[in-house]
Amino acid sequence: MLNLVPISITGFNKLHEELSELQKEAAAVRVRVEEAREQGDLKENGEFIYGRQQLGYLTGRMGELRTKINRSEKVDCTKVQCDRAVFGTVVTLLDMNTQEKVTYQLLGPHDADIDEGSISIHSPVGDAVHGLSLGDKASGKSPRGEFLYEVIDIAKSEIQ
Repeated sequence: MLNLVPISITGFNKLHEELSELQKEAAAVRVRVEEAREQGDLKENGEFIYGRQQLGYLTGRMGELRTKINRSEKVDCTKVQCDRAVFGTVVTLLDMNTQEKVTYQLLGPHDADIDEGSISIHSPVGDAVHGLSLGDKASGKSPRGEFLYEVIDIAKSEIQ
């Protein structure tokens, strides 16, 4: 049985947009490769060799995106329940060691981006926090070391 990975509607749309752009780019590269092929001697034809390499990369990336899309379950993050820290919620944590607050949106591995304030529910922190309620504590190990957080707020996302 295929295990579907949750993805926000916004993340799903980004995957589709990237796939569409790559398909357009691949079509243009195919035309360039065909034109280079018509020039003759393929062993020393840089345009042909580079075009084939680029086409291979594009084909591989499009395959990855199709796999992600086909194995994803879309979730509207604006409609999730906020009684627990679950996929799509925005969770504010208090670092029990430094007393600093951090806020993350819990997303799936296909659309989480720490630079945009989101983490995967499969990351060390996301996994430890997933399913907790207000006041619950989460501890574990991450690449940065051990952590101890308290859940101090759970809110709905403003993005789908």
